[in-house]
Amino acid sequence: MTIRRRDFLKTGLVAAGATVAPELLAQAPRQQAPVATSELDEITIADLRTERKTGPSSAREHAERYLARIKEIDKSGPGINSVIEINPDALTIASQLDAERHAKGPRGPLHGIPVLIKDNIATADKMQTTAGSLALAGAKAPRDSAVAAKLRAAGAVILGKTNLSEWANFRGDHSTSGWSGRGGLTRNPYALDRNTSGSSSGSGAAVAANLCVVAVGTETDGSIVSPSSINGIVGIKPTVGLVGRSGIVPISHTQDTAGPMARTVADAAALLGALAGVDPADEATRDAQQHVTDYTRSLDPNGLRGARLGVVRKLAGFSRHVDRLFEIALAAMKQAGAEIIDPVEVAALGKMDEAELQVLLFEFKADLNRYLAEWAPGAPIRTLQDAIAFNEQNAARELPHFGQELMVKAQAKDALTSSEYQKYLADCRYLSRMEGIDGTMEKHKLDALVAPTDGPAWTTDFVNGDHFSGSSSTLPAVAGYPHITVPMGFCFGLPVGVSFIGRAWSEPALIKYGYAFEQMTKARKPPRFMAHAEA
Repeated sequence: MTIRRRDFLKTGLVAAGATVAPELLAQAPRQQAPVATSELDEITIADLRTERKTGPSSAREHAERYLARIKEIDKSGPGINSVIEINPDALTIASQLDAERHAKGPRGPLHGIPVLIKDNIATADKMQTTAGSLALAGAKAPRDSAVAAKLRAAGAVILGKTNLSEWANFRGDHSTSGWSGRGGLTRNPYALDRNTSGSSSGSGAAVAANLCVVAVGTETDGSIVSPSSINGIVGIKPTVGLVGRSGIVPISHTQDTAGPMARTVADAAALLGALAGVDPADEATRDAQQHVTDYTRSLDPNGLRGARLGVVRKLAGFSRHVDRLFEIALAAMKQAGAEIIDPVEVAALGKMDEAELQVLLFEFKADLNRYLAEWAPGAPIRTLQDAIAFNEQNAARELPHFGQELMVKAQAKDALTSSEYQKYLADCRYLSRMEGIDGTMEKHKLDALVAPTDGPAWTTDFVNGDHFSGSSSTLPAVAGYPHITVPMGFCFGLPVGVSFIGRAWSEPALIKYGYAFEQMTKARKPPRFMAHAEA
């Protein structure tokens, strides 16, 4: 889900600008292992397509180079540990796509492009789909998920699957993001003792470390935008219903969505175009096709000119270091021609937490049971109750750091027909939309809301769990509305992002604003794989 900042997952705060004592830094290496620069560093979809047009490069060669990079950076060297499984057929698929391109031309911008996908997205191939849980180890999907099918149709090469916060971080209190029983801990490539956030931890770290061109993450509340911000990349959490969810290990059918994670807004826009569309098995996407467009047409460097942006100050103020970067970002937007409405009050903030939690608990039980029955043949578990029992029976491997309190609470819930569930769901809809995004944007005649996405990465702490500071994810997550984060700058060498949030189906506008901001600021810098954050 989530890397949730609400009380039910929050385990305490750490000052966003906290530093390690200089005397401790002096005793530790500044870098875990030397990492040579690579020709793959910061390469884009457009760059790879140009290479193939002007030189001897091929999809197979590019796949080989990325697999070598994964071996060098992810499995040894700094040991980011972001890739949970390699697709054994990746090179064969790349060769087939090369032959097709020579014979017929490319299918589109993603033809032959190496992509990693989160290990809660089903693929009907030799790879597993486990959500990081040993309870699903060995499970093979009966068919491709909607996301995998879209990627294959676009000609992408699925290199492998990424590690994640187990069960998309909807398992227990005091969790550690980026850890799963099957995959272990993913490390932040900017500072190896820092967290990646989650739950799309591996996708965020892999893109940041240049282990793929783009990746796919999933979000219920924060799981795309938070690891994107904390790993210094672009993330798009689409409107719920723009991207099909069949074959994704679920938490919530009202909030779940897959979305792009990339180093540039242009690459994220290209990937979103490939993912978007109707999924016959997902009722939420029935109207998707009327909203799908070529998102790369929104890549306007002057896109902020005339935009009316509302500053949600209540989502800032948690760190003076982040606030300083946010003020610089707002000044850049204003300089680019945006009209800044500062501040705007969002009446719903702080009122949705309990209702959201209750909705997620109800839906997790119902949706997971449905998924396991359809998508996990041969798995040792068939229900949420089975998963709870498996974890208890394998506690040394599955529960060494934190428990499964959320799963237990979900198991105790009634069916979705209960009046309690219906009331909480109605509260979420009203608060997040009428008193939230729609109401606020209508009142102030806004084109988007802006806020810091998150604080910088905290030190990974298995004793106390995650230490969150700020977050802007809940409002658009509960509403089911789009949210894009773009790199904003660095605190002590750790990246943070700025968020653009809008009404349903406003992805083209948000991409336009994010791209214009990116082109003006050029805030992203690749990681240096340091042992610690800068003093």
